[in-house]
Amino acid sequence: MAKAVVIGSGIGGIAAAIRLAVKGYEVTVLEAFEQPGGKLNELRMEGYRFDMGPSLFTLPEEVDALFALADEKVEDHFNYEPLEVITKYFYPDGSTLTAWQEVERLAREIEEKTTDSADTFKAFLRYSEKIYDLTKDTFLFRSLHKVNTYTTPEVRKALFNVHKLDLMRTMHQAIAAQFKDPRLVQLFDRYATYNGSNPYQAPATLNVIPHLEHNIGAFFPTKGMYDITRSLVALAERQGVTFHYQTPAKRIQHNGGRVNGVEIPDQVLPADVVVSDVDVTKVYAKLLPDVKIAKRYIKQPKSSSAMIFYWGMDRSFPTLDLHNIFFTSDYRQEFNQIFKEKGFNSDPTVYVFISSKVVEGDAPVGGENWFVMINVPHNDGQDWDQLVALEREAITNKLSQQLGVSVADHITCEHVLDPRGIEQRTSSHLGALYGNSSNNKFAAFLRHPNFSRKVKGLYFTGGSVHPGGGIPLCLASAKIVDQLIANP
Repeated sequence: MAKAVVIGSGIGGIAAAIRLAVKGYEVTVLEAFEQPGGKLNELRMEGYRFDMGPSLFTLPEEVDALFALADEKVEDHFNYEPLEVITKYFYPDGSTLTAWQEVERLAREIEEKTTDSADTFKAFLRYSEKIYDLTKDTFLFRSLHKVNTYTTPEVRKALFNVHKLDLMRTMHQAIAAQFKDPRLVQLFDRYATYNGSNPYQAPATLNVIPHLEHNIGAFFPTKGMYDITRSLVALAERQGVTFHYQTPAKRIQHNGGRVNGVEIPDQVLPADVVVSDVDVTKVYAKLLPDVKIAKRYIKQPKSSSAMIFYWGMDRSFPTLDLHNIFFTSDYRQEFNQIFKEKGFNSDPTVYVFISSKVVEGDAPVGGENWFVMINVPHNDGQDWDQLVALEREAITNKLSQQLGVSVADHITCEHVLDPRGIEQRTSSHLGALYGNSSNNKFAAFLRHPNFSRKVKGLYFTGGSVHPGGGIPLCLASAKIVDQLIANP
């Protein structure tokens, strides 16, 4: 039987393992840490459970498809529900806006609470949907680096309608042209952070994201985000995939321009196919030192990173929902500090995710598990110990003022993750969560392809390669690799 080795058990690696097993490969997954998931992981601390990374579930059909591929019913193993409220937004002026799942209800909320109309919002969603329809079968779920991609009817349609992709404007320019109310402009500018980019630089094509969240829908697993990892690992194992934890890959072996194995401590695993779910920069530096990565991939500006405080809270906060955003008063300045100044922000936009609002048992009775995140620069040699202390104070002050409660007084336990820890835990180069940023119109074409041009049989999944980061795109990268790999 043909053998495949997958390096890394992030969501893209797990999905690739399932697809290869269904194809008929004997699949082994190597994971350097003690449990699978990569960024899609969990933390348990003093009676609290935290989802450590991604916290919003969109395009669930990409997970469903993996179960269908294995002739299983997803509902027998993994369950999720649509959210009634996607996000609750808090603004510095004291106003709030609830992003309801139902489009009509959200449209009414916008008309009642802002200076924009329901029709303006619906028109924006139609614009977002057009971008998705033109990109889904071309740029999202197919390789951009194979000639045959550009001969398909879908690509010809996209090229004929390229003006509808809105490449020449930035996200912010397109959004500001649509909405008058600065609170709505800020709300939709925020979607640039979903792939670690700057709305004042990233192309308006990224305005596709609101379609995924508002038209297709936002969901949440009934057992929390980490249940995606758990369920897919179990699916992979039922398909015969073997997982080896605390087993780092040492080197990808190749001969005559083709992979033939992966070196691990004490042995070499033979492989006809190798799929790496590790940051592509790390792969070349550590696992393929004799193969040079093209400089154009190295020189691209990196995405933002995150500073996350996992707080066990000894009380509940009824005004908060599952997902909550507390906006800064100056969004442009915040992005300047992230991407240009690479330093401290005294008024950060704060995201508070509380899975215990939905998942029973994620916090002790009467308490809540707060995942508190701000966007920060990737690691560029900053004094992170100092920045963590400064940002912690800024965050607690901001939340206390907005909520009318001394937040710091209710924190019973704490774990902190900054770009250094993100790089150490997930091998993300410099702690950049999404590899390269998407801050120019050609960024999609400048991501590393899902295959090696120099070593046959070597493929890549995950957020550092095409089509990018986040659960749906990492799953898409596995689908692309599946298309590229022949049956054994």
